[in-house]
Amino acid sequence: MPTVSKKTKHDTFAPFWAAGLILLGGTGLATVWVKLGPFWNGHVLDMTGPAWNYILFRGLYTSYAENTWTRFFSAKRTLIIFLFVCFGIESAQYFNLYEATFDPWDFLAYISILIPLFLLDLRLSK
Repeated sequence: MPTVSKKTKHDTFAPFWAAGLILLGGTGLATVWVKLGPFWNGHVLDMTGPAWNYILFRGLYTSYAENTWTRFFSAKRTLIIFLFVCFGIESAQYFNLYEATFDPWDFLAYISILIPLFLLDLRLSK
């Protein structure tokens, strides 16, 4: 069985990650432009934002690169950083550190797409 290089495998899936980036980014930004109710305006950006940024930070949407950025933002490290940031933002809302509305459902919204993307990334990068 022939061995596929890491670059070839990454580059094969890059167009699909790019499509996901566009879909998630467009959907998230649409929540600002279109009012479709409480779930749409309250949770969809919380669901799509971390997910599209995960694809962006990991460089999954573009051709393979081996550099300081890609070495630092490994799949696990990126997930951990994003979880800390998302949960930190929500915790800051809980403690009224800035004017925003705390919603405990946002914790679930943050991970609802981010965790599946992380698992898919791990699977495809093996």
